[in-house]
Amino acid sequence: MRPELLEILRCPVCRGELTLTAREREETDIVTGTLHCAKCGVDYPIDDGIPDLLPPNERDA
Repeated sequence: MRPELLEILRCPVCRGELTLTAREREETDIVTGTLHCAKCGVDYPIDDGIPDLLPPNERDA
């Protein structure tokens, strides 16, 4: 995921702003990490550079 996308991404549950916590980077891209919505408290994982922005109740277990 490119960090610049954070400017346009919003929480799909409440439309709140997301904050990024990067665990692994490859040059400037985020490979693994988390997007967090402070407004509703939902975390969205980033795996293999792809953010999973599905609401928690719609994700695979």
